Amino acid sequence: MDKLLEWDKELFLALNGLGKDFWDPFWLAVSGTVIWIPLYALLLFLLFRKLSLRNFLILLPLVVLNVFMTDQGSVMLFKEQFQRLRPCHVEELLQQMRLVKEGCGGQFGFISSHAANTFGLAVLVGNLLKPHHRYALILLLLWAVMVSFSRIYLGVHYPLDILAGGLYGALCGFIVLRIFQRIRR
Repeated sequence: MDKLLEWDKELFLALNGLGKDFWDPFWLAVSGTVIWIPLYALLLFLLFRKLSLRNFLILLPLVVLNVFMTDQGSVMLFKEQFQRLRPCHVEELLQQMRLVKEGCGGQFGFISSHAANTFGLAVLVGNLLKPHHRYALILLLLWAVMVSFSRIYLGVHYPLDILAGGLYGALCGFIVLRIFQRIRR
């Protein structure tokens, strides 16, 4: 386990070290929420157009459930249990890494809520839109990868935080997708 955590730290430093001041505003925006509001609105619009009104109304609370599972689950089931410090809270790393913004969020980082949230949404919505928009799932997964990478770039998550968050989020998205498929008409 120690070897894995050491490898994770080394990979974090390598990826985080790729950053350049020029790109900082871009990755800060990618990591934010406000910039993605138009995407969320577009996804809701596409789902509204492709699903019956009844199925769309069934889906809305399930999307909320998915977000709750990924967001709160990442904190209650993982962060509070594992209590792995974010790299930006590890004194010995601060001189070796790039911390792009002031402050770095909560104390613990395993697993990444950003990764869980984006992968959960990508798997759920991407699979629902895939029959109508061939590349929807791939594009949404690429979006989730980009948001997730931003967290390493900014210096607030290790790669394993991202990987575990992405897997957990994808699992949540898949579970909610199956629930929707069982109750829709």
